[in-house]
Amino acid sequence: MFEMLTDRLNGVFKKLRNRGRLSESNIDDAMREVRRALLEADVNYKVARSFIARVKDRALGQAVIKSITPGQQVVKIVHDELIALMGERNAALQFAETPPSAVMMVGLQGSGKTTSAAKLARLLASQNKKPLLVAADIYRPAAIDQLCVLGEQIGVPVHRSPQGTDPVDIAIQAIDRARRENRDVVILDTAGRLHVDDERMDEVVRIREAVSPSEILFVCDAMTGQDAVSSASAFYKTLNFSGVILTRMDSDTRGGAALSIREVTGVPIKYIGVSEKVDGLEVFHPDRMASRILGMGDVVTLVEKAQATIDEAQAKKAEQKFRSASFTFDDFLDQMAQIKQMGPLDQLMEMIPGMGKSMPQVDEKTFSHVEAIIYSMTPIERAKPHIINGSRRKRIAMGSGRTVQDVNKLLKQFNTMQKMMKRMARMEKQGKMAFPMFR
Repeated sequence: MFEMLTDRLNGVFKKLRNRGRLSESNIDDAMREVRRALLEADVNYKVARSFIARVKDRALGQAVIKSITPGQQVVKIVHDELIALMGERNAALQFAETPPSAVMMVGLQGSGKTTSAAKLARLLASQNKKPLLVAADIYRPAAIDQLCVLGEQIGVPVHRSPQGTDPVDIAIQAIDRARRENRDVVILDTAGRLHVDDERMDEVVRIREAVSPSEILFVCDAMTGQDAVSSASAFYKTLNFSGVILTRMDSDTRGGAALSIREVTGVPIKYIGVSEKVDGLEVFHPDRMASRILGMGDVVTLVEKAQATIDEAQAKKAEQKFRSASFTFDDFLDQMAQIKQMGPLDQLMEMIPGMGKSMPQVDEKTFSHVEAIIYSMTPIERAKPHIINGSRRKRIAMGSGRTVQDVNKLLKQFNTMQKMMKRMARMEKQGKMAFPMFR
C-alpha cells in the first residue's frame, strides 16, 4: 500500500535534501509535486489543496528556510501534517457502561463488512472480551452462512434468527441473548447496499434506535479511493457513524481513502484490514501510518506483531542454540514459520526503516523455495549440513524442484551464519557483547 505515493514523496524530499538552503521558489516547486503525488494517489482534491496550504504555510517560516537542514525540516512538517490529517492518535473502540455493548457494521455491499465483523470479533476475543456475532443481513445470499462459518473458525458464537425475521427484531433478540449468556459485545453485521437508498438506510436507522449502539463502524474498501469518501459522506449524513474500518489496505491501493476520509467526515479511522485472514485486522495508528507513507518504517507495529506471534519458550530455545552455536536447519524452519505467522513478508519489510526497497529479493516465494530445499534434506542432513556432499546436493535439488546452485547458495549462507554465531558466542564469553535480539 502507498508504494506509488511513498516513491513520489521520497523523490521530492531527495531534491530538497540536496539543497543547502531553501527559497520560496524551491518550496513552491516541491509543494506542486507533492500535490500532484496526492492527487495521483486518489486523495480528495479539496483535502489535497488544504493539506498543501498548511504544509506550505509552515515551510515558508524563517526557521525552515534558515535551518541547517531545511530538507529534513520540510519532511518533518509533512510527517506532522499527515498525522494531523489522519487523526493525530488512534481512536479506541468505545464500550457501553453497562454491557452488552452493541457495535453496528454498516457500508456498501462488497466492502468486506461480514469478514470485518468476524475479524473484529476475533480481535476483541484476544483482548478478553466475549463477543457475539449477529447475522442481520437477510438480503445477500449466503451472508448468514458466511458469518456462521467465520464464527466457527474463530470460536465466536453467531446469532441467527428464522428466515423472514425483521432485522430490527434480530438485533433486539441478539441483545437479549448476549445478556443471558454474559456476552459483553454484540457485533451486528447489517445488510450492505449497492448504493445509498432510502429503504435500506431507514432499516439501519431503525436498528440504531432499537439497540442504541456504542459504536457504528462504517466499512469501506480502500481500493475505491475517492468513491469511498463519497459513500462515507452519504452514510454519515444519515447515521452519524463513529468510526471507519478501511479494508484491503494490503492491496495495491493508492491510499486516497485513508488520507481523505477523516478530513471529509471528521470521523476517525479505527481499524484497517491488512489481509484476507481472520487475524488481518489492525488498530489504526495515524503516526505509524504517516511514517510508513514517508518510508520511515514502523518498528513499533513490527515489535507488537512479534510479541503477539513469537512463542517465548521457542525464543529462549533459539537463544540457547545461538549461544552454543548449534543452530540447525530444523531451528531455521521454526524461525521461518514464526516469521510467516506475523503476516505477509513484504508488509513486514515495509515496517523496517530503509528495508522496503533494499531487499526486493526476499519475498514469500523465496521462503517457499528455502523451505522446499530444507524439507528435501534428511533429518541428519538438517542437523549436520557439513555432511552434504555433491551427490546429496543433487538429490536435494531434485527433491525440492530447485537447482544445485540454489542448494549451494543456501548451504553457503547457512555456513556463514553458523560461523557468525560461533564468533558472537566467543565474544560474549570474553564479555565484549551479548545477544540483544533476545533481550
